[in-house]
Parts: sequence; C-alpha cells; structure tokens
Amino acid sequence: MNLDDAIRKVPDFPKPGVLFYDITSIFTNPAAFRYVVDAMLEHYKEADIDGAIAIESRGFLLGSCFAVNRGVPLVLARKKGKLPGRTVAMSYDLEYGSATLEIHEDDLALGKRWLIIDDLIATGGTLSAVAKMIECKGGEVKGIFSIIGLPFLNYMKKIGKYNPKTLIDYDCE
Repeated sequence: MNLDDAIRKVPDFPKPGVLFYDITSIFTNPAAFRYVVDAMLEHYKEADIDGAIAIESRGFLLGSCFAVNRGVPLVLARKKGKLPGRTVAMSYDLEYGSATLEIHEDDLALGKRWLIIDDLIATGGTLSAVAKMIECKGGEVKGIFSIIGLPFLNYMKKIGKYNPKTLIDYDCE
C-alpha cells in the first residue's frame, strides 16, 4: 500500500510554515487503517511487551488496536489536567511550543515492558517525555511505534535508543 496517498497534508497548520501530516484520513480509509494495524502487530509479534502506552489523542486509536489484539493493558498518556487522581507528569518541548503529559501513577507497574505508540514522530520530545516517565517508575521501554517519522527534525538524538519504528518517513519540510 502507498501510505502517502492516504495521509492528508495540511499546509500552515498549526502555524505558518508548518506542514501538518494528518493521519485522521487513514482512519476514514479502512484498507489503510487495516494496513497500519497489521504492520504494527507484525513488527512486534515476537517482542516481549507487557503493555502499550498510547499518547493523546490519535495514539489512542492505534494503541487500543495493539492492546486488544495482543491481550495487553493499554495505558493513556494524556494532556495535563485530564486525568483524575495521582499522576506522573513530564513537560517537554514541541517543534512549535511546549506541553505536559500525565499518566496515572498506578498504571506504570514496576518492571513492566512498554511499547509507546503515537501517530507521528517529529522532534521526539513527546516520546522522550513518556519514556522518562516509564523509566522513573521502574519500567522499560521496549520500543516506539508511529505511523509517520520526520527524521529531518533529528528525533533519533532523543529517542534512538528506544528503536523507533515508523511506516513512512518524510525527509524534508
């Protein structure tokens, strides 16, 4: 499948000069959605993974598919203030600002092996923040999965040690 054909490109979003790769168009294309889910499951079929951590919000859709197919727990990494109770939080820089993610503290069980799932890897800041939360709570990052990678933003410097896997890369702005 040519995944590029299924990805909507939106110029000047969320700010002028940024080309936004909108993967929501994959979800409206059942063949493309099935391709992504099958590729994700195939890549990690032999991996020792105890659970998936999905990043708000498009990562939730991919993470739920992975978790239910693998029979593992799904943990949500949400924007600050969206989760009740005790949380672990980490702030990070984005390519166009900064943000904070939180995970329920009780969901990060000691010694568990996690796959982190998001829709797109840009600078790696979001994924690095989630990886730090996992490690701070005694867990292990077993991999990172994303549909799109933007290697020209040098995300490998931040998250290369976690063996990120993407299905399509865009090598220029």
